[in-house]
Amino acid sequence: MTKRASYRFPKANGPRIAVIGGGHGLSNMLRGLKQYTEHISAVVTVADDGGGSGMLRQDLGMPPPGDIRNCMEALANTEPLMSELMHYRFTDGSLAGQSFGNLFLAALNGISPSFGVAVSRMSQVLALTGRVLPVTTADVQLEAEFENGATVVGESKIFYCKKQEDCRIRRVRLIPENPKALPEAAAAIREADMVVLGPGSLYTSIIPNLLVDGIVEAIQKCCGLKVYVCNVMTQEGETEGYTVSDHISALFHHSVRGLFELCLCNSSPIPKGVAERYAEEGAEPLYADPELCAQLGVEVISRPVATVDNGYVRHDPGHLARELILLHAERSVRIAGENGDTYRVERHR
Repeated sequence: MTKRASYRFPKANGPRIAVIGGGHGLSNMLRGLKQYTEHISAVVTVADDGGGSGMLRQDLGMPPPGDIRNCMEALANTEPLMSELMHYRFTDGSLAGQSFGNLFLAALNGISPSFGVAVSRMSQVLALTGRVLPVTTADVQLEAEFENGATVVGESKIFYCKKQEDCRIRRVRLIPENPKALPEAAAAIREADMVVLGPGSLYTSIIPNLLVDGIVEAIQKCCGLKVYVCNVMTQEGETEGYTVSDHISALFHHSVRGLFELCLCNSSPIPKGVAERYAEEGAEPLYADPELCAQLGVEVISRPVATVDNGYVRHDPGHLARELILLHAERSVRIAGENGDTYRVERHR
């Protein structure tokens, strides 16, 4: 058995990691990564139009704050009272269901020259480990086209339309197309020692980022390790019947072939009772097909990164972060700079 690499660098000297995605999967992973490095840049989708975020987007004309707020909460270093306040959701009146964190960011957006500045200011208040960056500040909608030719506009409508059409999603696009990436987001990706896509909803959390002008190019120019973290289960209303290679094919179809070279999958067994409950909803453990993935130029790495939380299968933040950090340690060489306090990364080939 090959002995795996260990990670011994203090967080201040940890690798520069750019993570790309949205939803709870991304924020969950960030909680683990902050234990290993201070140099995290979360590049987050702004295509959401449902729930409290959608209401603020419609009422105030601002980008949806929900995914960004979740990521900031994950990276925050605040007193317990502030953390509880950020999580608080109103239960009565016209604000019922709305998160205080969303309203806080909306207020900052109202007194800031741009949404990007508002996010930066909120990051300072919450004393983040790393930073959270909207992938773009443009007002974008997500459109899905299905294999039967049907289309629907609105991220929140894709689930229901797919169930109605009962066929796979052919492609998604942003309206308007090719919005400009936030310059800081593109720079963070280019300069990263490791770029991580996912975990999260394939068509509504990960791919929308790749449709923003400048993001794919930034990933291509990055010299660091590039990893796709695949979901543990297929997702009802989005990826029923998909394998790991299907996920990779969809990502390459919406960007370029060879965008990343590694795919991290779960090898932990799913309890029978939990799997049966998911099957009733049309979801199942994601099947890894390494041979087909290899034909796409992607190596599949299987590691025990899943857990069951309140009956739901999730990535374990600590296990997932550890495996990503170890992958970086195994596949890269850190060389001290001339002054002894800087590092560059050279890839093992």
